[in-house]
Amino acid sequence: MQYNYYKAALKEVPKPCLFLDTELFDNNIQSILNASNGKKIRLASKSIRSLAVIKDILNYSNTFQGVMCFTVNEALYLNDNGLDDLLIAYPVWNTDELKKLAKRVENNQTITLMIDSIEHIEHLERIASEREQAFLVCLDIDLSSDYPGLHFGVYRSPVKTVKQAFKLIERIVASPYLKLDGIMGYEAQIAGITDTDPANQLKNKIIRRLKKRSSKELMKKRQKIIRLIEKKGIELRFINGGGTGSLHQTSKENVTEVTVGSGFFHSHLFDNYEDYSNQPALAYAIEITRIPSKHIYTCTGGGYIASGAMGNDRLPKIHLPKDAKLTKNEGAGEVQTPIFYKGDIPLKHGDPIFMRHSKAGELTEHFHLIHLIKDGKIINQYKTYRGDFQCFL
Repeated sequence: MQYNYYKAALKEVPKPCLFLDTELFDNNIQSILNASNGKKIRLASKSIRSLAVIKDILNYSNTFQGVMCFTVNEALYLNDNGLDDLLIAYPVWNTDELKKLAKRVENNQTITLMIDSIEHIEHLERIASEREQAFLVCLDIDLSSDYPGLHFGVYRSPVKTVKQAFKLIERIVASPYLKLDGIMGYEAQIAGITDTDPANQLKNKIIRRLKKRSSKELMKKRQKIIRLIEKKGIELRFINGGGTGSLHQTSKENVTEVTVGSGFFHSHLFDNYEDYSNQPALAYAIEITRIPSKHIYTCTGGGYIASGAMGNDRLPKIHLPKDAKLTKNEGAGEVQTPIFYKGDIPLKHGDPIFMRHSKAGELTEHFHLIHLIKDGKIINQYKTYRGDFQCFL
């Protein structure tokens, strides 16, 4: 029984604790490789947040190449620890941080900045011109869809048309201080929205139809931009797209690489996708310290809530024992989490309850260590970013 398997493996570990089932983790890595369609896979570090885990994945196969970071300081930290080919996914404005980055690029480190406006271009040019340096840049193109009364996607880049994209591309190419390293488009409305939620059957059908319609539009837009770049003879190091939830689709497009993050750990937000399924490799254990009434088992801690628009899908999900539930009044709490359970497993003080987070990387911000489990035993401990005393956002 899986509950007893993890209970025995983590018996001596103080709780709450974070653990990784290495067998399921390896299965997820292989599943992602199988779905890559021969494209290179860039790791989304925000969904991992452990240097050791990132290195393990990169060493697993040559298909895994490069990291998509979320801040300059994170990129510098990864670079200090031997990683190169780092794409910072979000625009940076802080002048001091950009100057530090320029020094790395000057020393032949491949660290690329995300931009999406003339303001970004001019800001980088001012900084670079002071010391005759240069920046590698990537243009972020909006792939959202707008329908009457509905913005289907995320508010990310203002570059919404082929014309707008190419105007900025020509401006970058003409700059003596910037090198256009790549372009990217993140189809968040495909990759990041569930479409098989058992509690919302009607909504699922609507979302699947919207995804199908939006997919056709974004693929057409991306293809037009790529063809125009090729026609003008502009050479790019990479064309990036995708996310865990859209890997099946984006890997078949004319991109050079796809980005994947959450699929390695498989947080519970990814349980309800029609075109994606992996296994829950990362979870955490909390400990029963009170039994206030029959069928109620109160644990210490456990309230690790995910970012995003608040809803039940942002709450942690009880993984084991099966059929255990959070209580409606308290949910997952900051210092205690009551669990309702009427199942067959006899629970007592000191027993664990196993939980899964809604998002993958955010969970690691609450723990210093990840306990690696294989064959029912802890075989290693990896530090998280927090365990390395790093905090980037």
